[in-house]
Amino acid sequence: MHPGVRSASMARSNGGNGPAVVVDGLVKRFGDFPAVDGVSFEVEPGELFGFLGPNGAGKTTTISILCTLLAPTSGSARVAGHDVVADPEAVRASIGLVFQEMTLDEYLTGEENLRFHAVMYGVPRSEVAHRARPLLEMVGLTDRARQQVRFYSGGMKRRLEIARGLLHAPRVLFLDEPTIGLDPQTRTHIWDYVDTLRAREATTMFLTTHYMDEAERCDRIAIIDRGRVVAIDTPDALKASVGADCVTLSTEDDRRAREVIGRELGVEGELRGEALRLMVPDGEAFVPRIFDHVRGVRSVSVRRPSLDDVFIKYTGRDIRDAEAGGVEQFKSSAMVRGFRRG
Repeated sequence: MHPGVRSASMARSNGGNGPAVVVDGLVKRFGDFPAVDGVSFEVEPGELFGFLGPNGAGKTTTISILCTLLAPTSGSARVAGHDVVADPEAVRASIGLVFQEMTLDEYLTGEENLRFHAVMYGVPRSEVAHRARPLLEMVGLTDRARQQVRFYSGGMKRRLEIARGLLHAPRVLFLDEPTIGLDPQTRTHIWDYVDTLRAREATTMFLTTHYMDEAERCDRIAIIDRGRVVAIDTPDALKASVGADCVTLSTEDDRRAREVIGRELGVEGELRGEALRLMVPDGEAFVPRIFDHVRGVRSVSVRRPSLDDVFIKYTGRDIRDAEAGGVEQFKSSAMVRGFRRG
């Protein structure tokens, strides 16, 4: 059995009832820098829980602590009923991981990758085929199971990683940007498989993503910024908290339009790229008033609040399609290396 990992059956027997994840006053400092600063939340069994935040917000550091790859400075965290500091072996046996970076052995077949994972987690040899066969079928890789992974497409590799993460029947599956770098059609297919697997396995899923359409799938979302959870609720409740429609306006002179609207209509707009963004209680009623005061309007649109608006409200910025920087980039790499070392 791999050092630091006990069997899946032991993980289930020791997990008990209660929340799948409990985080209470979690703090992680790197020198004087608080990467995680008093974070608290709970994730219920079977929940799809989204964790959103701008680069450097503390997402990866928090996940690294939950996966026992980093020790907290203070506070506590329990995963599947086990304390991440006092009983890290039981935590590791209770979780599955799908990283941003591909961690498969490309010179092994898909089937061999699953078998190797099973050995690492102490899955009894008699159960491996029984577990692997339906998972491969579920992710559509049965016909490619005996082909080397280096011949797989990016989407096929990601599907195999998800199947691998579920092979040892984890109580919590961590999905760290699981569809990053994939085309939209493949992303949709991946989520079809995830939804099916979630219904079948009843596994709690902890997701980080910067795709708002993926966040919409979550039962609840926590937004973390500067190491603190600034909002947590269902997607609908978070959108309702914005309390305004978004009016996007393009004119011949957006800066001038912003000044006029602020002076005449009492609404402070925000210049975003080549457009002016306005948050107002009733967008449809507000638009005619724009034409009364602003000349040279090229286009105008109105939409209800989205998760993008929620993100901007609570963090003051857009979520960016970029790799983590600074401490987060270092910890993201360390997270993969650390779990491989086990």
